[in-house]
Amino acid sequence: VETRSIASTILATGIIRLRVGAEVRVGSQLSGIVEELNVVVGSKVKQGDVIARIDARSLQARLDQANAQVHVLSQEVKRAEVELERARQLDIKGLAPANDVEDRQLDLADAKARLDKARRDAAVVETDLQYAVITAPIAGTIASVATQKGETVAASFETPTFVTIIAEDALELVAMVDETDIGTVELNNPVYFTVEAFPVDDFEGTVKQIAPKGTIISGVVNFEVMIEIGSPVDLLKPDMTANVSIRTAERDALAVPTRAIHRDGFEQYVFIEENGELVRRNVSVGAREAEFTEIRQGLETDDRVALVTINPTGQG
Repeated sequence: VETRSIASTILATGIIRLRVGAEVRVGSQLSGIVEELNVVVGSKVKQGDVIARIDARSLQARLDQANAQVHVLSQEVKRAEVELERARQLDIKGLAPANDVEDRQLDLADAKARLDKARRDAAVVETDLQYAVITAPIAGTIASVATQKGETVAASFETPTFVTIIAEDALELVAMVDETDIGTVELNNPVYFTVEAFPVDDFEGTVKQIAPKGTIISGVVNFEVMIEIGSPVDLLKPDMTANVSIRTAERDALAVPTRAIHRDGFEQYVFIEENGELVRRNVSVGAREAEFTEIRQGLETDDRVALVTINPTGQG
């Protein structure tokens, strides 16, 4: 019998679900014909990848026109500056009317104001032109595609959804913990779980959030414990049921190899060595971890237990 570090665990059931914000609907802020569509359902995308392009020839024409207007007004500003300087020179020599300089200053201010407005108009069109290229805001998997190449989208009243993207780290585990156990659960507690679809595969996680308010299910109060999944999630899918084990603490306890413990009805016992003979002794067991089981009552640290197989007569 030896003293080992034994983990205290809480057993619960849980469900795999999409975490909040993991599903993103990508739409178009621009009306027009879908000129290019680069994804299908199941496609993997990285952040910034081009999902689709809207036909933007009319916008490009508007931008060219706006830039031309900016060029024209820039020339007007230069002309107004030249005329203002000429008026000042004539005024110094007393060859111009008294209000000529003031008039030329007003002309220059007006030209600059019209140029500023033209530049802002061009910037608006340029921004709209950028909306013609629809990119992925997050990395993930395309879950749905709501349009096709060649279709016309109208964004006048609402933003039409092009595709839905599920983030790569989209899944989380939500465990329902009984109110009698929730007091020992803390943030960052390690979690181990399995799912019904893959019972032989073990998954790991970490407690990230504990609901402050309980949920009553069949008259029993449970608290939602959100768990961040640390294992690869390739096998996991939303709405899978999980069997959850939350490790809440570790303590030193007496333990023996699990195969040394035998059962007789409701009693559990081991064989210990006394004066060279094997003697049966009933024990009370606790938590089981790996190949060892906690012994709560019945043994001391200097006892030696036998790893034997017992036949029906009780003889080794």
